[in-house]
Amino acid sequence: MTPQNAGHLPKAQIKHSGLLRNFIAFGSWTLGSRVLGFVREALILGFLGTGPLYQAYVVAMRLPNMFRQVFSEGGLSNAFVPLFSRKLQEDDAPHRFAQEAFCGLATILIALTLLAQLAMPWLIWAMIPGVSRAGGQAQIDLTIAFGRIAFPYILFITLAALLSSMLHSLGRFAVAAAAPVLANILLIAAMVGAHLLGGNVALALIWTVPLAGVAQLGLVALAVTRAGFPLRLRRPRLTPDLRRLVRISAPSILAGSVRHVNVIAGQLVASFFDRAIGWLAAANTLNGLPVGLIIGALSAILLPDLSRKLKKNDTMRAQATFSRATELGMALTLPCVMAFLVIPLPLVSVLFERGAFDSADSAAVALAVAIGALSLPLFVLNRLRVSLFFARGDTRRPFHYALIAVSVNLVKAVCLAPLIGWIAPAIANALSGWVMAWLLYRGSRSMGDAARLDKRFYRRIWRIILASLLMGAELWAAQLWLAEGLITPGWRYLWLAVLILSGFFTYFGSGLALKAFTIEDFRRSLTKQGKSEAAL
Repeated sequence: MTPQNAGHLPKAQIKHSGLLRNFIAFGSWTLGSRVLGFVREALILGFLGTGPLYQAYVVAMRLPNMFRQVFSEGGLSNAFVPLFSRKLQEDDAPHRFAQEAFCGLATILIALTLLAQLAMPWLIWAMIPGVSRAGGQAQIDLTIAFGRIAFPYILFITLAALLSSMLHSLGRFAVAAAAPVLANILLIAAMVGAHLLGGNVALALIWTVPLAGVAQLGLVALAVTRAGFPLRLRRPRLTPDLRRLVRISAPSILAGSVRHVNVIAGQLVASFFDRAIGWLAAANTLNGLPVGLIIGALSAILLPDLSRKLKKNDTMRAQATFSRATELGMALTLPCVMAFLVIPLPLVSVLFERGAFDSADSAAVALAVAIGALSLPLFVLNRLRVSLFFARGDTRRPFHYALIAVSVNLVKAVCLAPLIGWIAPAIANALSGWVMAWLLYRGSRSMGDAARLDKRFYRRIWRIILASLLMGAELWAAQLWLAEGLITPGWRYLWLAVLILSGFFTYFGSGLALKAFTIEDFRRSLTKQGKSEAAL
């Protein structure tokens, strides 16, 4: 099938499912990816500790991950999905539009990758000036080398993210979510293989990063081709549709850039404190395990669904979709927050403390995990509410709000660092999340009922909060009872599993008793495809 004879995809190939059904389909693979990603990070910390090698890896990966999220997850995809979804609905040559976007993005990424190779020393110095000032030239050189090896990952993973957005618009979530699983398997295999063979684990890890990007791109490209959208690199052309995509996505890309300044600002401040970059990165790994799953699955499903409903002016169903997504997000996030607040040290010490990662690292990371937990619900709420703007093609206001939030973060991090030390970036990041939440809420009030949470949400949210508090009380008591087992070598994994399961059953049981959620909600949401709102 070529662009000339494949102007559209038959509507029968577009899959429609209930929100929770799609969430579980997407979330199951994403959960597998997150678990493997956590295993990957635990192995990295065990092999490398939080010292120079790990810090070089973290900083080197910050660049490709930042640009990936700015161009895809945080920017271009948010503009691409509504436009592509509408072309599918209107049968308006969606294949040609996808081809134009793919080729245009590939051209930009190739140029960016070449430019970054030349500018890498200046990029690295700007990100960790504290290391340079402290006389760590060896650390700078190591990070530059790692950065040059890892940066081409952006080319493959960002194109993969664009193709994943196409699959989301087509109602196909599984393969897009499965791609990171393949990448994590490759990275884990590279480290374990290097360790068993007596090789350099750090070098094996960093060289596998671009290879993992190639594997992910290949997997989603195959899925897109099978869905009827084969894409090939061609000479890019600035067509009217592509101009519109650029015009709409530019503010979103800038907004994504601003959000990542939060991370860069925190890293910049942390570079003046020994091992702080590693501690904050390890805390983000643990905080991001459940919340990344929730945010990734819900936002990937919510944006195309909202775009379709708003295109039809179906305000009632759009409100129901937004309310159920927010309700589900809070039901999944709040118990995680409680666990991170009540038992951060058992979690960190059991999961990370081995090899080069010692008890001092555990104490520092546990503190950052607890502070970071305070902002986790905000990240979920903010991502969902941003979808309301993007579904309407409004990418400018989120950019302006992000500018204000990042300014708060930067000022707070710099001002607090002399007073409280390396933990200042974590506190400043939490504060900026609250600022962003308030701005998004205020800005969305003019959108009408579609941006308002319905009565069911307000009936249930206090019950979800109460169930989470009961879980927190149970975890606090259970950790005292299991304290000795949690530090016993060979048994601590079992006792941590018992602790987590006890919290899960407490939350789930109390949630059912309080009617924060019901078994019927899940049963109805997993019935036949095409009954999205009836199921909810």
